[in-house]
Amino acid sequence: MRGEVLRLCFPMRLCLSLPFAAAPYRALSGWQAASGQAARKITENARKSLASLKREHPRLEPTLAIIQAHNAPLVQEMNKNFAEEVGLRVINVCLPEDSSKDEIVNEILRLNEDPNVQGLALDLPESLCSSKILNAVKPEKDVDGLSDINLGRLVRGEDSDYFVSPTAGAVMELLEDLDGKTVLLVGIDGALGSSLQCLLQRRGAITASCLWKSPGLQSKLHHADVVVAGSPKPDSVPKSWLKPGTTIINCSPDLLSEKHSYDQKNSNTTENAVCSLAVAMRMQNMVKNTERWIQSQQLRKWDLHCLKLQPLSPVPSDIEISRAQSPKAVDVLAKEIGLLTDEIEIYGQTKAKVRLSLLERLKDQPDGKYVLVAGITPTPLGEGKSTVTIGLVQALTAHLNINSFACLRQPSQGPTFGVKGGAAGGGYAQVIPMEEFNLHLTGDIHAITAANNLLAAAIDARILHESTQSDKALYNRLVPVVKGVRGFSSIQLARLRRLGINKTDPETLTEEEISRFVRLDIDPSTITWQRVVDTNDRFLRKITVGQANTEKGFVRQAQFDIAVASEIMAILALTTSLKDMKERLGKIVVANDKKGEPVTAEDLGVTGALAVLMKDAIKPTLMQTLEGTPVFVHAGPFANIAHGNSSILADKIALKLVGEKGFVVTEAGFGADIGMEKFFNIKCRASGLVPSVVVLVATVRALKMHGGGPSVSAGAPLKKEYTEENLQLVADGCCNLQKQIQITQLFGVPVVVALNVFKTDSPAEVDLVCEIAKQSGAFDAVPCSHWSDGGRGAVKLAQAVEKAANQKSSFKYLYSLELPIAEKIKVIAQKVYGAKDIELSPAAQSQIDRYTRQGFGKLPICMAKTHLSLSHQPERKGVPTGFILPISDVRASIGAGFIYPLVGTMAAEGQSDRMAFYMEVCMKQRHVTEFLHAKKMV
Repeated sequence: MRGEVLRLCFPMRLCLSLPFAAAPYRALSGWQAASGQAARKITENARKSLASLKREHPRLEPTLAIIQAHNAPLVQEMNKNFAEEVGLRVINVCLPEDSSKDEIVNEILRLNEDPNVQGLALDLPESLCSSKILNAVKPEKDVDGLSDINLGRLVRGEDSDYFVSPTAGAVMELLEDLDGKTVLLVGIDGALGSSLQCLLQRRGAITASCLWKSPGLQSKLHHADVVVAGSPKPDSVPKSWLKPGTTIINCSPDLLSEKHSYDQKNSNTTENAVCSLAVAMRMQNMVKNTERWIQSQQLRKWDLHCLKLQPLSPVPSDIEISRAQSPKAVDVLAKEIGLLTDEIEIYGQTKAKVRLSLLERLKDQPDGKYVLVAGITPTPLGEGKSTVTIGLVQALTAHLNINSFACLRQPSQGPTFGVKGGAAGGGYAQVIPMEEFNLHLTGDIHAITAANNLLAAAIDARILHESTQSDKALYNRLVPVVKGVRGFSSIQLARLRRLGINKTDPETLTEEEISRFVRLDIDPSTITWQRVVDTNDRFLRKITVGQANTEKGFVRQAQFDIAVASEIMAILALTTSLKDMKERLGKIVVANDKKGEPVTAEDLGVTGALAVLMKDAIKPTLMQTLEGTPVFVHAGPFANIAHGNSSILADKIALKLVGEKGFVVTEAGFGADIGMEKFFNIKCRASGLVPSVVVLVATVRALKMHGGGPSVSAGAPLKKEYTEENLQLVADGCCNLQKQIQITQLFGVPVVVALNVFKTDSPAEVDLVCEIAKQSGAFDAVPCSHWSDGGRGAVKLAQAVEKAANQKSSFKYLYSLELPIAEKIKVIAQKVYGAKDIELSPAAQSQIDRYTRQGFGKLPICMAKTHLSLSHQPERKGVPTGFILPISDVRASIGAGFIYPLVGTMAAEGQSDRMAFYMEVCMKQRHVTEFLHAKKMV
């Protein structure tokens, strides 16, 4: 045979490195020129494509990771040079040559999950190129096209969804006019063999394959026009077996390794020129994969398969309904709504945490519509805000084919095991499984409990140590000598700066500076940070701590609060990022020092520990409704002593996922005067989000109670006023509904009234409520039957909400943060509650003065008051007027970012001075019943 050998060397795996033999009818220099020209063209096109992508996405930095398990510096250099020319970043992961298959697979799996790596290639010895290793590479990162999934797509001809192996692509680029020619693959199998056979046959070639030791090799070689070999030709096979003019392509595995000895008759320059073609094709694949990656990061069209409901009559219990429905696997739900596999952390079959990285991926995606569900002033009869929230999203998505997300609070075990019960909705409008929803969920409340009590322990421990140790001993504990060196931590350096000590060397502090640094001088009488437990355990409401001998007589009175009342819960609900949460945790004020200055969690040095305990709790939990529509469950602050809304992060993620035409429906606790007011003035300020619509929930029987209906006892049969038609009682009670509509209008947001219909409601009563609501300024008022019918029973409500969301919104806050604290309290009392004025106790005025002096005067207000009345007196239904709102005390949640005044007896049990003040106000207003109640409590 005449002809020179021209080798193409490509390191897909070393066993796939390709030398090419030039055909005798084409000069060696011709092959070199052709391959070099093709490589330059491919590289230039790839560079232009990537430059265009980077102009559209300025922060784009596509990264190709290449795993190697051999010593091949030339391979690394070629990949590096071509990548730099194109504009790609390459990471070479060099493993030992004796690495096991399991070790290589583990490295592949690690890179699969690295969100900063968009492509993954393998340069491995032939012995390691097993199916197990090749298929460990994620198909979406397989730029060399080696996985079975990619090969299957290639064989089926799904052009837009596969990559041609760069090695096979280089072969096809250099071979011309294959129609009708015979191509023999010798010693080539696996991914390369399959790719070549498919591509060659598409070009009209006749393919065959065998081994060098196969019977009949001589005959097969003699009939071949092209021979592609997976290893060098053995000496036992003479060249005479090849017919003249045969093109030989040698796939020897060691051409670019240091162990290879090049044939002096061959041109290394030519080898490198042809090799560059294959490397250029790898980079071309990487650029194409970057385009696919960018597309995968964009919002995907939902492919949601809703669950069918078959409502029964009479409606079974909530638990029976929940258990009768089989929920989708949560990973299936996540994929349906456009979540990527690396954006969820699965908890069992029906729950998953969603990572905050999604916000970065979808940062350019317009938000959907933002809907708040609020209610009239609550009664023991219940209004059903959670049920409306779930029914509304079921109607939007399962029946109107509109993307929607419900965002709910996680319920506390206190109410769940108390009279109120769970918070998953009810009837055929529920979150499922309800047991998972109502109990531990994914452990967020437990994380809050741990973080809260860690901080409480740190407070008492710090007081104990400061009272029993010298400055020097404290300094040695706080800044210990480690391996002969003493150094400040970052949090300690921050404390030094706050103290005005601009030193970084621990050895240079003076004795006075050391004393200031180590001593917080906490005043035990000012400690406001309490321990928490998520159980209604009344015997922990007042406790004594420090009675063990080891506490050396440091005894003080303390208490346990319910876990969800912790400021850390409010911080979780209001935080916008992990960084923001850590900053908020550091700002928590736990007490004052003996000079009256605030002492924070940052001063105690526990901010990092608190953040670590909360690192998973910050991620919203994904669940589903009875009809298979998505729900986020995240955070659960109460609405009477906190702001009563689910998390900002859950809302923000959901608003991105639903798309511009979708809806996110969230709920505010208690009546619009409490939960909604705090949603607007506190949550919306923190999030920057603007609501589109308010859905105001009411029931006929609750309105009857506001109209003067008889009291209701839990478990007792309802009196006839609530089960028989009474239009006058309904009309009288609609004053509360009208007031809540007016409160909503203060913020410039359209309101739709959702009337939860019960079987005891007469058509006339329902019509009367809807008519009064619309006359009072509601955009619409719609009867709903989702409790008994599922989403189908809330379709008209969903349509009304969709129309209202298209109205022009003139959203505005109720007050300016620049107003003094007392003025902001007064604005809320008068404009929202309808009070004539406010009256501050001496303690409240003192606290306001202190917080103003400490620089907290510009925070929003979170009123802590009874939810059972617009006033401070729970038994006053309807719309009380002319009352003076007593402010018995004022507290601050600096980490959460609000001031909370205590109204009347709210959260003031055992505080006789506040109770005395409250009794005095009651007498001034001649509310004898309330006065006697307060006196009895004292």
